[in-house]
Amino acid sequence: MLRTIRKDNPELRRMLIELRRAARAHEAPIWGAVAEKLARPRHAAPAVNVGHLDRLASEGETLVVPGKLLADGRLSKPLTVAAFQYSREAREKIHGAGGTALTLDELLKAKPNGAGVRLFA
Repeated sequence: MLRTIRKDNPELRRMLIELRRAARAHEAPIWGAVAEKLARPRHAAPAVNVGHLDRLASEGETLVVPGKLLADGRLSKPLTVAAFQYSREAREKIHGAGGTALTLDELLKAKPNGAGVRLFA
């Protein structure tokens, strides 16, 4: 895991620290992997759209998107999605399909050991 955090966004810095702590404290490698993906440069992370989630995720699944979730495409099944950022339309589409849009903090508190959480990047 990376030790140095070279991000200017204070919210992102705090989230990286929390994810790394949770990975160590709960022996949950998923949170370390999410922190590693968030620590990368923004141009290295491909955009994730709700259409991708619809095609590749099963109904009722819990997903983590390390970065921003965008609204391109349609969502036809209820999913629980946690992302660092959402576009307003993406959040509306998730709720419209009967799903739940969470922040990474909320998912980290709900599932500290990372069981049943799938990294989507």
